[in-house]
Amino acid sequence: MHMFFRTLLQTFLSRRGPKLGLYDVCRTRFTTLPTDQDILRHMNNGVYLSIMDIARFDMLRRSGVWVIFAQKGWYPVVVSETISFRKSLQIWQRFTIESRILGFDEKAVYVEQRFVRPDADGVPEIYAHGYIRGRFLKRSGGVVPINELLDAVGEPPAGVRVPDWLLKWSTDVTLPPTRVAAPSIWH
Repeated sequence: MHMFFRTLLQTFLSRRGPKLGLYDVCRTRFTTLPTDQDILRHMNNGVYLSIMDIARFDMLRRSGVWVIFAQKGWYPVVVSETISFRKSLQIWQRFTIESRILGFDEKAVYVEQRFVRPDADGVPEIYAHGYIRGRFLKRSGGVVPINELLDAVGEPPAGVRVPDWLLKWSTDVTLPPTRVAAPSIWH
């Protein structure tokens, strides 16, 4: 339930945050709460993914894209995601999630997100690093084609490109479409 309240708070803060271009790095600040902790007294790995959702929402709101999606009846969904951990976040630690759009393939958008805290010299240090592959769905049904999405939000600037390894990862972890059987058979 606390993620619901965090989302409401971030909705309020996003309205007052600095405006961004769609391909700018969005910095969203958080504090590790007691409800984020697991039995080892650091932030639970599942909480990282939930907080990444809130940071992407902040990015979409501050770039003005959320308004376009709302007008068109579109909404984002995560298709796949991966995260790597380097250091633990402890209770009451403040941290920032840096989010940026990496680019698109023929079906999806790719976003990179970093959990950072300043080191002893004040330099942002990566604690965790994640990538998501997302698609946009229509409330009326169906998927928003990438060309339609780019017509609405604008083409990415030159040099914005999804790394080859991330495209390969995406292909390797993709599940069958929803209309195709996907039995759970262990080999």
